[in-house]
Amino acid sequence: MNPVAGMGGRVGLKGSDGLEILEKARAMGAQPESPLRAIEALKVIARLKDQVEIITYPHEMGEDEARAAGFDPRVIGSIKSGATIAEDTMQAAKEMAAAGVDLILFAGGDGTARNIYTAIGSGSKIPVLGIPAGVKIHSAVYAINPKSAGEAAALFLEGKAVNIREAEVMDIDEDAFREGRVSAQLYGYLNVPENKKYVQSVKSGAHSEKAHLQGIAAEITANMKDDVIYVIGPGTTTRGIMEELDLPYTLLGVDVVLNKQVVANDVSEQQLYDIVKGKKTIIVVTAIGGQGHVFGRGNQQISPRVIREVGRENITVVASRDKLVSIMPRPLLVDTGDPELDQELSGYYRIVAGWQDTLMYKVGME
Repeated sequence: MNPVAGMGGRVGLKGSDGLEILEKARAMGAQPESPLRAIEALKVIARLKDQVEIITYPHEMGEDEARAAGFDPRVIGSIKSGATIAEDTMQAAKEMAAAGVDLILFAGGDGTARNIYTAIGSGSKIPVLGIPAGVKIHSAVYAINPKSAGEAAALFLEGKAVNIREAEVMDIDEDAFREGRVSAQLYGYLNVPENKKYVQSVKSGAHSEKAHLQGIAAEITANMKDDVIYVIGPGTTTRGIMEELDLPYTLLGVDVVLNKQVVANDVSEQQLYDIVKGKKTIIVVTAIGGQGHVFGRGNQQISPRVIREVGRENITVVASRDKLVSIMPRPLLVDTGDPELDQELSGYYRIVAGWQDTLMYKVGME
């Protein structure tokens, strides 16, 4: 487990790669996200605890989480607790592969997946499966949420879903990402359990024609109400709204608008909560092409407490029909880090797909 994965998300840093960014995230009050997500997945697998053996690295790299989920794991390797680095992840993956494990289950983001690929290489036949715990999760080696990771792993270990497939390991340049540029690279492939219900696809790029995006932007801006706060999530689809308003925007951050003027750009979770608390607010988000996540991928600033403050009825989802076709027949997904909220957010939503063009589409956890 990468114990610091996802720490940059809530505070708006768009990642946690590198010691400098990690220290900045901590200084801004960021808290670890991955431990609870790992425990959630392991609790699903715990139904098999008399049938499987968990091999893990010490303390916060998996041991603590395995014990919290009810396992008595076999602990290997050594780390400097509180100061783990990418090399620890790679060494753990190498030792587990050498031990002949049946499955490498890991919690992290794209950087963690890349580290595991670097450690065991594309020639490894050992299946891997990621518990999504990072900010950016473009790779196709991850389950759609922690519970799904547990379900997919348990089915595989029970022999009920034994097929495997090659899945892309993607990562982006975080420095460019923070400047609003997406520079994604394919690093290779790892084997994952074949399970379309529980395992996500690789993130796809923008499919929509410019006219469709302009239509979405025109529809949203034409219906903006006075004295209502609008939280504009990240993405190329939502960018068009800010461009339509001729306002400065953050392509990969969260912006806030009131009366068609900017209140704040690139807000952190705390800033956003302070702005929306007690005020009439509408959240506008889009779905990730190919994967379908509405919450929990790159927009962690819109946290569970922000969503609860705003209310499910004040969430607007925008997505072109082309983007929805890339996701069909699966539902759009939510992975906020709060399973109870994810359940509350499930159901059908009116999707704004263009100018005076809407349709109903299902949102769910899987």
